[in-house]
Amino acid sequence: MSSVEEHLATRRAAGLFDFSFMGVYEFSGMASLQGLQTRDLRAMQPGQIVYTLLLKEDGAVLIDATVWRLDAERFWLFTGRRSVYGGRDRSGEYAILALQGPASGRILARMIGKEAVFSLKYFRFAAYGAMTVARLGYSGELGYELLVPNAEAPALCKKLLDAGDEDGLRECGWTAADSLRIESGYVLFDREIDGQANPLELGLERLVNSPQQFGLTRKLVGLEILDHPPRADLPFAQVTSECFSPTLGYRIALGFAPPEAGASEQVQLGDGRLASVARLPFNDPDRRLPRVAPL
Repeated sequence: MSSVEEHLATRRAAGLFDFSFMGVYEFSGMASLQGLQTRDLRAMQPGQIVYTLLLKEDGAVLIDATVWRLDAERFWLFTGRRSVYGGRDRSGEYAILALQGPASGRILARMIGKEAVFSLKYFRFAAYGAMTVARLGYSGELGYELLVPNAEAPALCKKLLDAGDEDGLRECGWTAADSLRIESGYVLFDREIDGQANPLELGLERLVNSPQQFGLTRKLVGLEILDHPPRADLPFAQVTSECFSPTLGYRIALGFAPPEAGASEQVQLGDGRLASVARLPFNDPDRRLPRVAPL
């Protein structure tokens, strides 16, 4: 399948992605993890996940992450890049498979039962034998991430593909994952998270306690690429991620524009092309799909 077909399979039915490259770090006790990232973990319940940020000393975002509370004293920190974050490095011990798309709940129910799927809420996780299932994902669709020890990954992959065959489940690669997350307005390290942008500039001020401490010299926006002649009199925007959108049928991008740039305003890109500022996310602007009823 082409990456466009994989993308559309995920939007219309379901896609299966291998995210085993992610970093996993286990922390015992809350204190060290509380000071490492931006969320207040004291109200978290076992089985809950929160999206968070790790900041540099100057306030710029180093990386985004999720924190999973296993029990009263144990936490997992998941990041998209393996590095030294503290805690016990468990990266590489687990296979992480992402089952994403409107049919993902129905497919998962064939493996763990309808009641288990109904009971698993957004940003929650639970164990089913050796498999841990979390309801979240990087596609902007209803989705799940499944963790098993590495040795069990081939069997799990086969079970998922067999369970999803009648619904059109397809194995998908990174190109499709990237276009899905761009349509959904999700940031990526080394792209939008460039080591200089602060939470306010990334539109992630909800993840910090005092967003007023950050300056705003640019802001992350959506960009619809235009087939118009270059113009030198327009404000400049920097593209960070770009793709052809299989859902929309034209080229889109994420990038930084001046703080005053409004929706539908035209901007000039570094290579001379023009773009129109668009509301994020491009797909599902009210972000309802990840929270829809799973069955």
